[in-house]
Amino acid sequence: MKKLFIYLRDYRKESVLGPLFKLLEAGFELIVPLVVAAIIDKGIGNGDQEYIIKMCLVLVALGLVGLFCSVTAQYFAAKASVGFVKKLRHALYSHIQGFSYQTLDKVGISTLITRMTSDMNQVQTGLNLALRLLLRSPFVVFGAMIMAFTIDAQAALWFALAIPVLSVVVFGIMLLSIPLYKKVQGLLDKVLGTTRENLTGVRVLRAFGKEDAEIASFEEKNEALTDMQKYVGRISALMNPVTYVIINLAILFLIHTGAVRVEAGIITQGAVVALYNYMSQILVELIKLANLIINITKSVACGKRIQGVLDMPAGETVEAGLETGSPKYRVQFARAGIRYNEGADPALTDVSFAVLPGETVGVIGGTGSGKSTLVNLIPRFYEVTEGRVFIDGRDVKAVDPAELRQRVGVVPQKAVLFKGSIRENLRWGNESASDEDIMQAVRIAQAEDVVVSKGGLDALIEQGGRNLSGGQRQRLTIARALVRKPDILILDDSSSALDFATDAALRKALREMDERPTVFIVSQRTSSIQHADQIVVLDDGKAAGVGDHFGLLETCPVYREIYESQFKKEAARA
Repeated sequence: MKKLFIYLRDYRKESVLGPLFKLLEAGFELIVPLVVAAIIDKGIGNGDQEYIIKMCLVLVALGLVGLFCSVTAQYFAAKASVGFVKKLRHALYSHIQGFSYQTLDKVGISTLITRMTSDMNQVQTGLNLALRLLLRSPFVVFGAMIMAFTIDAQAALWFALAIPVLSVVVFGIMLLSIPLYKKVQGLLDKVLGTTRENLTGVRVLRAFGKEDAEIASFEEKNEALTDMQKYVGRISALMNPVTYVIINLAILFLIHTGAVRVEAGIITQGAVVALYNYMSQILVELIKLANLIINITKSVACGKRIQGVLDMPAGETVEAGLETGSPKYRVQFARAGIRYNEGADPALTDVSFAVLPGETVGVIGGTGSGKSTLVNLIPRFYEVTEGRVFIDGRDVKAVDPAELRQRVGVVPQKAVLFKGSIRENLRWGNESASDEDIMQAVRIAQAEDVVVSKGGLDALIEQGGRNLSGGQRQRLTIARALVRKPDILILDDSSSALDFATDAALRKALREMDERPTVFIVSQRTSSIQHADQIVVLDDGKAAGVGDHFGLLETCPVYREIYESQFKKEAARA
């Protein structure tokens, strides 16, 4: 949590002036009981109406000055807390953007969303309260006790007794609450995760009639969160009644002691009222302090969760001194392999092949054989855990990720488009691309009819491309990758929604490009890859065969089985 305060450096002035003005307000507040005591002893006791009016004006002046100090303190505290969280949120978002797929899979999207939103808001609230009250409340408590001793030391002994007892109660409850609030935030992550899954998978839930089961699962997690919050709430709720009991008992003894000493002529009635007011101030401030501690406890727990994400390595560092491969190959896999988690079975093992510039590589295999994993190693979405991957002879780990991905155009399995015009979406590939460049990419991707039918490049696309069909989304995402004019183009099963004629036209257009990229085509259909320069056949994470279409039919049983299963079905239909 302490590491987060580096983001408060630009708000040092506000962080000092906020508490300072609060202390000034508290100082004026401590003078009020003395003024009231003077009104009682001198004004009312002597029947001096002019003195009473004069001192009442002093009270009004103290109130106005205190109000000005309070508003000023609130302004500086708000400016510091909002600015601090703005910088922290930017830093966290930027850090998350550097995470590898492995880290994102490990942490979980729902947890990251919670930390970017709910945890950030709690940290902001806690810092705002801390700047305003963390110094003010103890200052008033101990200031009131000191002022009480200046009035009458014997009566003020009840202050010295009540404050330590109250401190034990307040800090004891705080120590019990801190670990429980961490559990509350963890359960909140689970509720958010379930909600996110249900909303993103609502069509699947309805298709399989699982609404009731998911509602029950959500209710179970929500009940667990509610029960934990109630448990923590019951502990925290003890603070107010216990502190009230202690303070009121202290007030009873104080008034009794004061009455005895007034009767003996040692102190005045105004002094007893002043002592009572100081005790009441202590009560109010301790209640504030108790609630402040609860909020700060929550904020510290949330801050540690945010710090936990910031402490995670981005996983995309640039390593120096690594071995090099052959520079004549655009991409080279040298006994590459990966495990997604420590101790888990390898997703890929001992994969080796090399690709020349401009070649087309087909990647095929059964479900779960590691096709997407293989191509994700090229732009370092996942890191190899054994072996090497080279681009133009350089280990990808020795290349800056931004530079690497600038050379690679990736079309993922799930076609994702963002809300905005077609032009804005396609310029994700190259912000400076002209309309002519965009239309050239659109024509290669066989998406010209999509652009024309929608009314041109200014046509609006809804979030996620909801107003487009699956095939239209896929063609536009291919065009987006081509706008970048990449050296390496990865089509990760990105033509699954295209008909055979469109798929064939796309592959033909890619082969006829002036600056032909090295193309990796991941597909379940042998018809999409049989004309590739070489084909990598994966089976259970291993390379079952590498070669051209006709060679693999002769030497690779896995490829032959896939080919015959598809073409026999087509022959039977004919």
